Amino acid sequence: MNAADADAATILVVEDDPSLRGALAATLKAAGYRPVPASTAAEGLRWFAHYRPDLVLLDLGLPDRDGLAVLREIRGRGETPVVVLSARDAESMKVEALDAGADDYVQKPFGVDELLARLRAGLRHGVQARGSAPVVRTGDLVIDMGRRMVTRAGEVVKLSPKEYDLLCELALNLGRVTSHADLLRAVWGSERADIQYLRVYIGQLRQRLGAERLVSTPGVGYSLV
Repeated sequence: MNAADADAATILVVEDDPSLRGALAATLKAAGYRPVPASTAAEGLRWFAHYRPDLVLLDLGLPDRDGLAVLREIRGRGETPVVVLSARDAESMKVEALDAGADDYVQKPFGVDELLARLRAGLRHGVQARGSAPVVRTGDLVIDMGRRMVTRAGEVVKLSPKEYDLLCELALNLGRVTSHADLLRAVWGSERADIQYLRVYIGQLRQRLGAERLVSTPGVGYSLV
């Protein structure tokens, strides 16, 4: 394993469909994560204990055990974020999964951009829950997600909750463009939220952090550089 792999967030992918499992692993690797694929509940729980992943992407339709039982067992072992991936679209199933401890529920078929945005949100929440996070540094800007602290040249930068969430979303995708839709979904809960909110908060972050740090790609999104 090289240094980049060691620093990447580990995501356990428990999915019995081999083609989808392979596609998810390839997508996650391309996005800068370290995927650990598992085809059964037993294998997933074994890799969970071995790798101690940063997040679990869990299919409910597993061949050897009900996915909800796996979810409850994972939740009984700690606060690792779990994003459920399922073709089951009944509202009662979504409620049951969330009540069992899932952090999010993504219905098949899904868009790759939406899935990645939900995974980033899950990783951010997991980092905050553990109170220990890899600190993101870019120039003299330091974002300590575990302590919810941002400093610039050693001085604490005071941010509103929305400003902080927006900055974290950009930091988790450091150096890459995050789309308007992904930012709206991650910070405001819906890609249909008014994009003007995003522009206002980006403007406020530029004032606090320096305009050169937040780059706009017209018609696409923003990046933290």
